[in-house]
Amino acid sequence: MNRPSSGRRLTLVAAAASLLLLAGCGERQTTEPVASMADKPAMGGAAPLRVVSSFSILGDVARQIGGEQVEVLDIVGPGQDAHVYQVTPADIRRLGEAQLVLMNGLGYEGAALERAVRDSQVPVAIASAGIKTLAGGHAHDDEHDHDHDKAGGQHDAAAPDPHIWQNPVLMQAYAANIAKALIQADPAHQQGYEQRLADYQQILRDLDSWAAAEFASIPPEKRKVVTGHDAFAYLGQRYQLQFLAPQGVSTDSQPSARAVAGLIRQIREQQVKAVFMENIKDPRLVEQISQEAGVTVQNQPLYSDALSPPEGPATSYVGLIRYNVTHLVQAMH
Repeated sequence: MNRPSSGRRLTLVAAAASLLLLAGCGERQTTEPVASMADKPAMGGAAPLRVVSSFSILGDVARQIGGEQVEVLDIVGPGQDAHVYQVTPADIRRLGEAQLVLMNGLGYEGAALERAVRDSQVPVAIASAGIKTLAGGHAHDDEHDHDHDKAGGQHDAAAPDPHIWQNPVLMQAYAANIAKALIQADPAHQQGYEQRLADYQQILRDLDSWAAAEFASIPPEKRKVVTGHDAFAYLGQRYQLQFLAPQGVSTDSQPSARAVAGLIRQIREQQVKAVFMENIKDPRLVEQISQEAGVTVQNQPLYSDALSPPEGPATSYVGLIRYNVTHLVQAMH
C-alpha cells in the first residue's frame, strides 16, 4: 500500500476534524411517544407502576426486573445518542405522568434532561449510585500519545465515565439499585421484584463468564480496538482490552487535529486492525481515520450507548453485550 504524502495526511486530518464538527451539529435527536402513559391500559385490572427511564439500556434492565408490574417508557430511545439529545415537550409530559424516574447519573443525561426531571418533582433513582467508577480519559495506556490521550483537551480526565453498563459485573449492582427503587415506589410487589432481580443477576454472572471465555482466545498483544468515542473502558478494564478513540466519554467533545493525528500514528505503529463505527454516531470521522491509517473499518457497528431498534441485533442489554463481544473477538483474531 502506498503511504500518503505528508501534505495529504495533513489534509485528511484537518478534514476529519471538520467532519466531527459537522456531525456534532447533525446528531441532535428527539423522539415523540406513540402514546402517553395515561393512554395505556392497565394489566390484569391493576395499573402498573409508571416508570420513565432516561435511555434505552436502562429501560431494558428496568423491564427485566419489573416484569408486568411496571410500564417503562424511555426518553432517549433505541439508536439515539443521550449525549446530544434535546428534551421535547412530549418528554416533559411523560415525566409529569410518571411515578418514578430512573437515570444513569454521572452527568450522562446532560443538564437539560436533569433540569426537566428536577422540575417534574417525580421521585428519581440513580442507577449508578454507589458503583465505583472510572475517570474520563482512562482508556488509554502509558504508550498512548499524550496529546490524543486528552482527546484534544476537550474532556476532563477527572470526570467520571458514565458507561457502567459495558461491564456485566458492575451491572449486577446497577440492577440492584433499580430493584430497590421499584420496591420503594411499589412495596406491594416487593417479592416479585426481588425474585426477578436474583434471576437477572444470575444471567449477568453467566454473561460475564461467557465473555471472559470468548476474550481468552485473543492474544494480549492483539486486544486493541478503535471506536468513535471513549465508551468501552469498563469493558476494557474487565477483560483486559485497550480501547482507543478520537473523542472522549461524550460524543459532544471535540478532538483536535493533533489528537487525531496521534491516533492515526498509534494505529499504524501498533498495527491495530479492529476499527469500529458505533450505532449512535456519524461514521465519517472513523472512516477518515481508518483511511489515513491504512486499515479497514469493520462492517458491523458496535452498540455503545443505545440498544438497536426491534429489527436489529441488540434489542436487550444482554443481547448488546453478546453482539459486541462476538464482533470484537472476530475482529481481533
